[in-house]
This record gives sequence, C-alpha cells and structure tokens, in this order.
Amino acid sequence: MEQDGSTPMERRIADAHLIFRAGLDAVRADRLLEDVGWRAWTPRPMPSYQRVVVVAIGKASMGLAGAIEAQLGERLGGGVAIVPHGHPSTFPPGLPRPNRIELLEAGHPVPDVQSVAAARRALRDARACGPDDLLLVLISGGGSALCTDFEDGIMLEDAQATFLLLLESGADIHAVNTVRKHLSRIGGGRLAAAADADILALVVSDVVGDDLSVIASGPTVPDPTTASDAVDVLHRFEIWDSVPAAVRHHLELVRSDASLETPGADAPVFDRVRTEILGTNRRALAAAAAEAERLGYHATIVAHDVTGEASEIGVKMARAALDAAGHRRCLIWGGETAVTVRGSGSGGRNQELALAASIELEEGRTPVVLLSGGTDGRDGPTPAAGACATELTAVHARQEGVDPKDHLERNDSYHFWKRAGGLVVTGPTHTNVMDVQVAIVGTGTSGA
Repeated sequence: MEQDGSTPMERRIADAHLIFRAGLDAVRADRLLEDVGWRAWTPRPMPSYQRVVVVAIGKASMGLAGAIEAQLGERLGGGVAIVPHGHPSTFPPGLPRPNRIELLEAGHPVPDVQSVAAARRALRDARACGPDDLLLVLISGGGSALCTDFEDGIMLEDAQATFLLLLESGADIHAVNTVRKHLSRIGGGRLAAAADADILALVVSDVVGDDLSVIASGPTVPDPTTASDAVDVLHRFEIWDSVPAAVRHHLELVRSDASLETPGADAPVFDRVRTEILGTNRRALAAAAAEAERLGYHATIVAHDVTGEASEIGVKMARAALDAAGHRRCLIWGGETAVTVRGSGSGGRNQELALAASIELEEGRTPVVLLSGGTDGRDGPTPAAGACATELTAVHARQEGVDPKDHLERNDSYHFWKRAGGLVVTGPTHTNVMDVQVAIVGTGTSGA
C-alpha cells in the first residue's frame, strides 16, 4: 500500500490519468491563444481593418471563439462558431464563453441538416467581408462534418452514406478528407475563395503531420488533391461501388472538367490568406512528459505520428511497455489510429487499442498501465474518451464472464470496458489534437 492508502496499481492508474490530463490542459483553447502573438500574423496591421469577422469551425471552436472575442473587444464585427450538438452545455466554466459570436450546433462525425445550414451561414459571412475587413477563421478537427454544404446533385443523404462508409472502411483521415473536400462547398480552399477580404486562419491540428490541407478538409488553403485522388481512395478501400451514384457521378464529372476542381496553389485567392498552426499533438505530449517527470517517472516520448490499425498498435505498445519494464518508467505516444469495422459492436479506436493491449499485457505478467484517450473527449460514438488497461484487466474480465477476445473481434470495446471497468471519461474537452497514449511501468513518487 502507498502512504495515501492506495495500492501500487491504483497509484499507477491515477498517475496515468494525471499525465493524460496534463496533455489536455496544454492544448486548451485559451492557453493556445495566450501563448502566441497571433495579431502579428494578420496580413495587414490590425488597426487598418474596419471589421474583424470570425468563422470558427470544429470541436475547439467554442473555446477559441470565446478567447478571441475577449481579446478583440469592440473590434469584433460578429461571426459564428460551429460546434457538435450538445457542446455548449458542456463548456468548462473556466474558459471565456463567446457572447457576440453566434453558436450553431451541428452533426459529427456524420453531417446533418444543421451542418448544411451552418456551412451556408459561414459562406454568407465570408462573402459579406469586403477589402477593408479581416476574416478570422478558427479551424479545428471535426470541421469536415460540422460545417459542410454539398456540390450540385449531391443530397445530404448521399454525403451521409459516403461519410459512414469511409469511417467504417479503416481509411485514415488523409484519405477520408480527400473524398470529403471534393464533395464540399467549404473544404479544399473554398471558404477562402468566397471572401473578398484578407484572411487569417488559426488552426488546432488533429492530423498526423499537421497537414493544413487535411485539417477540417483545409477550408483556407490550396488543395493538393484532385477528384481522381478521391476516386482512387474509394477504390482502394473497396467502397466505390457502395457509395451513392450521385457521388460517383460528381467525382467523374470533376475528373473530366478541371474548371470544377478545388483551387490549387496557383489560385490568386491565396495571396491574401495566411494560415498558422496554434496547437499540435506534440505540445500535448510535451506537457504529458513534463507531468510524468514531476510525478517521479523517467518519461520518454516514443512517437507523435502513430497511425495504423488500432488493435495492432495496441499490441505493439503493450510489448514496448513490457520491454521497458523497470522502476518508474513512462512511455508516451501520440497520433491517430483507425478501426476497420468488421463486427456490429460499439466503441472507438482508443478503446479498441486499449482492449488489444490488455490481452497482450496479460501474457507478459508484468505490472503495466496503458491509457489511450482522445484529446477531444469522445472516442467513436460513445461517451468515453478512451480506456485504461492493466496486466490484470483481461484476467478479471474473464473471471466475470467477459471474453476480451470476443469483444475485440466484434469491435465491441465500449461494452467490454463498461463491464470490466477502465473507461476514461472526460466529457467534451473543447480541443482536439488527436490521441495520447500513456504507459506506466513501476510507481512514481506522487503517492509518497
């Protein structure tokens, strides 16, 4: 027992949560804006603009909009922040809340009628900006679904079916958004093209490599992909014949007429656009590592660009933790895995990663805690951010009649963790820099 009455395992679990939370806190919207001199990034000096109009898109948009509103004061000329359904009621009391910037709620990860209405509002605000205005676009993950209207001939139902097929195919976000932006009137630089004004876009990255053309489908930057690339994605993941005919027809039409393509790097619109990254997964990992060191662990950031099948990555991370067995070790990863859905269960990539890890850790018989969580606070269509596995998770689950391998095969990680215990629940965090994994071997000093 530790001096506070907890067991060594309980202490490791508590420390893993503290380390994960430190990563989340480092990418809070208000902290991101406090740490940068973003006004120096405007294409012209701020006092030269008649109005500053804000369009905020994504899971971090409410926090970013509130912080920007507090900084701009009377210079703010209005705007809109588009957030997932239910986000306003979960807004942390410690963050500045937007009052003059209107909040719109919309669907995620699949767009709904409110997503279309939000996109039309964003485009209207952009088109209303003139040469003496600044359009300040705040971009974060989730924007591709939250704020999207579709090209002629594509109905909302067509886009919804396509989005679902992509999400279930195992495609990574680069591939998914290659298709999404070629169906959208917002993505692929089209929001920027709608405004006759200077544009400053501030971005919180939720993609590996921080590719600006992928984050929220790149509404303010040139699109390096083409409709042919989108067609190739649908073929590669074997869903071309399954997507609605209207989607196939539109992509083939654009392939045959280059004038219908998204704007590329040579488009003059981008001469008056500046796009800068505010927050990244690396920042979250650095803060997590600092917290691990504070707690008495030797911390190592293993990688910040983790991709691949969640269950396979979970096994690899468990093995890495077992190989690193020693006193007070903490391994930290970041990135974004994917799940190829083959079963009918419920869960998300972080819960599936942790479930696969729990099976591998059982074989090792070494005390390890491995926590995997999404920094947005939501893992798949569940209320959890992820899950926390130990070397005893699978053992205890079987004792209670819960088969971890069966749940893994059915992609039913959420119901496994709900019965076995170990869900990581943060609620919406109002930020999003992909995922963070924390593995602890040995006990830190925080319980001493």
